[in-house]
Amino acid sequence: MPPLIDVSARRLQDPVARRELGDRLGNAARTSGFFRIKGHGIALQTIEAAYGAARRFFARPDAEKRRWYIGHSPNHRGYVPFTEKGDYPDEVHRSYEAFDLGHDGSRNDPGYVPGRLLCGPNVWPDDAEFRKAVSAYHDQVAALGQDLCQLLELHLRVPAGAITSRMRNPMSQLRLLHYVRAAGTRDAKSVNMGAHTDYECLTLLHTRNEGLQVLTESGAWIDVPVDPRVLVVNIGDMLEAWTNGLFRSTPHRVLNLRPERFSMPYFVSADYDTEIAPLPGLVDAGCASRYPPFRAGDHLERMLRRDFPYLRAQARSGVNEGPVTNPFEDRIRAAAAAEARPD
Repeated sequence: MPPLIDVSARRLQDPVARRELGDRLGNAARTSGFFRIKGHGIALQTIEAAYGAARRFFARPDAEKRRWYIGHSPNHRGYVPFTEKGDYPDEVHRSYEAFDLGHDGSRNDPGYVPGRLLCGPNVWPDDAEFRKAVSAYHDQVAALGQDLCQLLELHLRVPAGAITSRMRNPMSQLRLLHYVRAAGTRDAKSVNMGAHTDYECLTLLHTRNEGLQVLTESGAWIDVPVDPRVLVVNIGDMLEAWTNGLFRSTPHRVLNLRPERFSMPYFVSADYDTEIAPLPGLVDAGCASRYPPFRAGDHLERMLRRDFPYLRAQARSGVNEGPVTNPFEDRIRAAAAAEARPD
């Protein structure tokens, strides 16, 4: 069972209580890279309102939803149709749609550069209640993500702001996800969303339905229990590299267990131009750097090209780099090879 951590102490000013909470979170991030939190302070009413907005939008006719197609946005915001399929070898019966948004910036914001993904204004449907409900949830989960990163700084014994000062204009993203088990799918345990890691720092996920699985350190897939009062948290690629491997970017996937499934992941990211390299104090003469430095925006854009055909078709870089692989997903490939190996 993944650990369940009460994070209500994050609102306290007591430095001892905050350090203890940071250590509980950090220890979970070190051992599994995956845990659940309660006492997060986001009202269930706020969460349900966002789900209601998502359900109303996804119930619209396909042609209508495509008015806000993500491929029409210059900065990767909007509706993701069922046909926008990523490159995951284990997605046997992929059938989901999404609506992607982030910090609703403007073209005058620091860090905004035309053509950069995940920086700039959102695309909003013509539904004032959608924008109101989704924005309310986005703002609260974004604040929570910042708080959790501050607590992890305490655990790592790095200076305050070592991570969070690089999140002033982040590429953080909220996804509204709607999974549908395709007609004719006989195997209810087939994979809908393929095994992957998340590319950012942290993911905070609310889900209403079972189906999510995570890969343990031993290489076994385990089911994540569903509790509407709880958020699921997993470590992403950037934080694994920033901590020089102390924290583990958690592979996960989604199965076809239900005819319909809704979830809302929020991806906590760094600023586009942030160099992701092991933090000072986490690399010394006896502990070499395990990861070459990389720019946060480069890693995220590269992985999004794997996930979105419209981005591959645009060929932004003008370079055909071939199949896109993620070095943080090597443990997924190792687990798949072990499963395929004859006894």
